[in-house]
Amino acid sequence: MNFNCVLLDVCEITIGNRVFFGPNVQLYTARHPLGPNARSSGYLYGKPIIIEDDVWIGGNVTVVPGVTIGHGAVIGAGSAVTKDVPLLCVYAGNPAMFIKKMTRVAKGGG
Repeated sequence: MNFNCVLLDVCEITIGNRVFFGPNVQLYTARHPLGPNARSSGYLYGKPIIIEDDVWIGGNVTVVPGVTIGHGAVIGAGSAVTKDVPLLCVYAGNPAMFIKKMTRVAKGGG
């Protein structure tokens, strides 16, 4: 875990082994209704986040409720992860999109 990370855990957050977080990563499990009347009630509900082993998450990444990030995946800095990320894939952008598939888990810097 790096500095200034936020884990809003109204629901379970599972973090695997050897996961690297850049600074300012935000994991949000909380959701709320979209309609103004329902939203004003203060009602929240959650969906879990699962981050599998050997994942790298760059700085300033936001992960929304219900997302699973697969084994060995890499998330580029500044990304908004709104959908599941398959194992051994690189995703980046806002919203995060597929960049490439890796053949093995990245090791040390590259």
